[in-house]
Amino acid sequence: MHLQPGSNHVSPSPEPTVSSQPAQPAGVILVPEYFHQADMNHLTIMIADMLCRLTAHNDQIPLTSANLTRFHSRAPPQISVYDYLRRIVKYTSLERACLLVILIYIDRVCERVRTFTISSLTVHRFIIASVTLAAKAVCDSYCTNSHYAKVGGLSTQELNSLEVEFLGLIEWRVAVEGTMMQRYYVNLVRQHSRFEIAESAHPHHQHSVSDSQNDEDENMNSSPDGSENEPGQSEGSVVAETDYVEGLRDQWVPMGE
Repeated sequence: MHLQPGSNHVSPSPEPTVSSQPAQPAGVILVPEYFHQADMNHLTIMIADMLCRLTAHNDQIPLTSANLTRFHSRAPPQISVYDYLRRIVKYTSLERACLLVILIYIDRVCERVRTFTISSLTVHRFIIASVTLAAKAVCDSYCTNSHYAKVGGLSTQELNSLEVEFLGLIEWRVAVEGTMMQRYYVNLVRQHSRFEIAESAHPHHQHSVSDSQNDEDENMNSSPDGSENEPGQSEGSVVAETDYVEGLRDQWVPMGE
């Protein structure tokens, strides 16, 4: 995470690697070399931590009409970034790649719109819009917008509007190469004190994008409730909405408009 020159935006993009690494604290958690092998909970923790650091910095920037966007809510939603990400992962069978793409999309948006910031008023809407687009861009199957909206605490109409706005902000650059995801993953781990990439017991082998996708767990072919797709369902099809588990309805307060 670093401050981009000439702007107030703190970027989650990879920083230059230094030759000497500081001593790791006790209790460090070793994570796999490649992002598609990472534990989903560990990845969620690291990305939530990065987003929280971004919001903490950007919340100090005064909000004016010049930097007000459709992504702003009137008040911060009453759910933490970590819990929000966990909720999305649980109820949409989200893939690891989609989590990493959130950070990449942040950089792409802020490259074009210098006044845009990830703050406590924008981070939740940015996350659900990113996830919705990322799933369609990098996954073989994905949920419907109405399902993503229910999980994210928005109306379907609001999410549709955010999706259109988002596409304009990044000029429809939704595709992300596997090598870029891997680079963001490596630097994400290096910037978190609790995690460290485990040394490989075999020679380094760079996976192709197709290899990474094939090694993803079976969530990409699962319905939002975790069940397997019906036999004969073709790849690339939109996952149909199903009855939601009770936890999806339990004490969920929609995000402030």
